[in-house]
Amino acid sequence: MGIQCGIVGLPNVGKSTLFNALTQTAAAQAANYPFCTIEPNVGDVAVPDERLADLARIARSAQIIPTRLTFVDIAGLVRGASKGEGLGNQFLANIRECDAIAHVVRCFEDTDIVHVEGKIDPIADIETIETELMIADLDSLEKRVVSLEKKVRGGDKEGKETLDLVQRALTLLRDGKPARLVVRKPEEERAFRMLGLLTSKPVLYVCNVEEAAADKGNAFSARVFERARAEGAQAVVVSAKIESEIAVLPPEEQKDYLEAVGLTEPGLNRVIRAGYRLLGLITYFTVGPKEARAWTIVEGTRAPQAAGVIHTDFEKGFIRAETIACADYLTLKGEAGARDAGKLRIEGKEYVVQDGDVMHFRFSN
Repeated sequence: MGIQCGIVGLPNVGKSTLFNALTQTAAAQAANYPFCTIEPNVGDVAVPDERLADLARIARSAQIIPTRLTFVDIAGLVRGASKGEGLGNQFLANIRECDAIAHVVRCFEDTDIVHVEGKIDPIADIETIETELMIADLDSLEKRVVSLEKKVRGGDKEGKETLDLVQRALTLLRDGKPARLVVRKPEEERAFRMLGLLTSKPVLYVCNVEEAAADKGNAFSARVFERARAEGAQAVVVSAKIESEIAVLPPEEQKDYLEAVGLTEPGLNRVIRAGYRLLGLITYFTVGPKEARAWTIVEGTRAPQAAGVIHTDFEKGFIRAETIACADYLTLKGEAGARDAGKLRIEGKEYVVQDGDVMHFRFSN
């Protein structure tokens, strides 16, 4: 689907360390999974999903192809970015191209690593970046008002609807609140996205903590989690230093390292899964002897559109979807067992695909 999550943060918060760990992880995956391409500022990583390997084992699939999420390393921000300070213009343009923001926040103390603001205050750091994005959005929207008002005077219905959204967003932004908090109807969603507002993008706070706090977090990260809950965002705890060390280890050594530092899985797995959830994405599977494959769709997608993710012909000629819940497929040891137990369902065009569905599409040419 080409989903991109932009990694942002102030200087010296661990953003680059985290991104490098992601790209090293992606490079390691390249030996096992096809279509894993890496550019200097892009990390394309598999979304961890234990169900896929279990499905492949039952179906004796020759190949496993996970679904993927792309992380983009965005130039560091400084105060004044909204006015073009530092790499401000590049920073804002890169964020605009992303679907969501992974905001790395410094939640550790280290006298050897100077904080750009001279103190450790994750909430203040969040507000610094949020403020720059809000200023940029304010500037963008205020420039549009005059032309939209002219359209409204001319009887333009679409212009009236857009102006209403703009005014609602401006009210929030002038009150120091991000545009993603605009209350809107489902039918307004497309027009709202077309505004291209930086603060309308969903946010994942990545709390970069010291190694000892990599599992449970610390007092700094607790404040970030509290803020995330208040604004409907997501937050995860990770130690970028640990992740950078794990990423370069052979797979057989990673488990021992994780156990030694008291973790059950790499923190990057939490970051990837949280980014996936943040975007309202779910996974369905196609399983057979050639491959077991995960496909990404937006929650609420109907069967024909889900089929179209595989190939547009599947959507155009959609007849039905033979569907098995993942849990049933695993419990009953495959398609034949599920069919015998009456757990294979025939779903039509109105069926809303559920996370974990194992699907086989029937279509006409």
